Amino acid sequence: MAMLQWLKEGFLPPFIFAFLLLLVLMKFFSKEKSRKRNSNLPPSPPKIPIIGNLHQLGTMPHLSLQNLAKKFGAIFYLQLGEVPTVVVSSSRLAKEVMKTHDLALSSRPQLFSAKYLFYDCTDVVFAPYGAYWRHIRKICILELLSAKRVESYSSLREEEVARLVCRVAESFPGTTNLSKLLGLYTNDILCRIAFGRDFSGGGDYQRHGFQKMLEEYQELLGGFSIGDFFPSLEFVHSLTGMKSRLQETFRRFDQLFDQIVTEHLNPNKTKDEQKDLVDVLLDIQKNGSFEIPLTIDNVKAIILDMFAAGTDTTFITLDWGMTELLMNPQVMQRAQMEVRSTLGDRRIVSESDLPQLQYMKAVIKEIFRLHPPVPLLVPRESIEDVVIDGHEIPAKTRFFVNAWAIGRDQETWENPEVFKPERFLNSNIDFKGQDFELIPFGAGRRGCPAITFGTAVIELALAQLLHGFDWELPPGITAKDLDMTEVFGISMHRKDHLFVTAKPHFP
Repeated sequence: MAMLQWLKEGFLPPFIFAFLLLLVLMKFFSKEKSRKRNSNLPPSPPKIPIIGNLHQLGTMPHLSLQNLAKKFGAIFYLQLGEVPTVVVSSSRLAKEVMKTHDLALSSRPQLFSAKYLFYDCTDVVFAPYGAYWRHIRKICILELLSAKRVESYSSLREEEVARLVCRVAESFPGTTNLSKLLGLYTNDILCRIAFGRDFSGGGDYQRHGFQKMLEEYQELLGGFSIGDFFPSLEFVHSLTGMKSRLQETFRRFDQLFDQIVTEHLNPNKTKDEQKDLVDVLLDIQKNGSFEIPLTIDNVKAIILDMFAAGTDTTFITLDWGMTELLMNPQVMQRAQMEVRSTLGDRRIVSESDLPQLQYMKAVIKEIFRLHPPVPLLVPRESIEDVVIDGHEIPAKTRFFVNAWAIGRDQETWENPEVFKPERFLNSNIDFKGQDFELIPFGAGRRGCPAITFGTAVIELALAQLLHGFDWELPPGITAKDLDMTEVFGISMHRKDHLFVTAKPHFP
């Protein structure tokens, strides 16, 4: 009991601290000998005993790793605590990781935060490679996120875009907190498609604390918790406060999902004509129609993938997109002219209009290039030894693909820091996982299966916002005044909310 109390208070008696330090040093030097035998690793910056290269990550790892790539090349090796790590920062090497060696690099490291939040990593994103992951990925592709299923929700998307337009219009001639309204839009659409109900009405959005839950989710899953780099010293999570934060965030998510599952299992529940995603998952769980049975916890893990990842990435793309358009009024004007000339006097954009909006699609690609929602793609872990770019990399090595740096690679992009959608008008480069210069959704086996779903949600909303309003920054605010600081987590949004003046285009 005394030992537990010392741990809770962050205090260790000197002899216990010395013993633990000795264990870490022994493990460190043992691994160092092993790595020296493997002399063909990628280049690496100098290391500090025990922590290795952890001190070089900084508070914005995607930026720190981009700077290290400039010194050590597009593939380099880091020792992050106990974790051997390879970082890739070019499209050519990203292709090797996610295509040439896709199978060998198709597993996930078991992050402490992911095990806590995702019911022991039984979701699609964080599940280790194996029969279970292949099973649930097949369910997602065939049952939840197929093109037919995504198409079936088109009327619901149009309804939610109409609600967004009404919310924006209500604030004129005052100032609109557009970030808040975009967050509501993406949350509403995910809740209705996934859960079959709207949480923004009646104050449920605030009562459940969705915004705080999503912010905690982003930060906790950033993949750079100190304890994740010392798996043998799990107690570190208690000392840093990470464990208590995870417990509270998990409790809130689990409570929400219990409520949703209970509602769906209620025999007196009104049956809608169209099944939501929870209905589909519960049918599979109940009928056992696939080779591996699902538990209720498995269902909740997959629901969390849909809810948190789906809400977050679409919001980030729309928020960064409107920010960039306001900072680049000539791009905004050209995109608006395209939408308005296509629709004429019609006020409502339909999904059948979207294929004609080629410049707007180029705008979205440019948003993904400069602001990939997940700047360091969810890390992979090698399940066998591989040779990449002539370097021998052992099994159980963690791999980071820096999508943020690849989108700014001067060898690929002309003037990469400039927001210029025109670069995509005469280009076949797309973001669906075949062109490794632009990989906001990843690629290969571990690529995001929700590309079609996310694209539909983003395109319709952006087209309608461009068509329905004339946009300006609030009086006295210029583009130079906008704070573009990012908040790093598993996904990366702007620190500040975007405030705008939105004048309705139609009387």
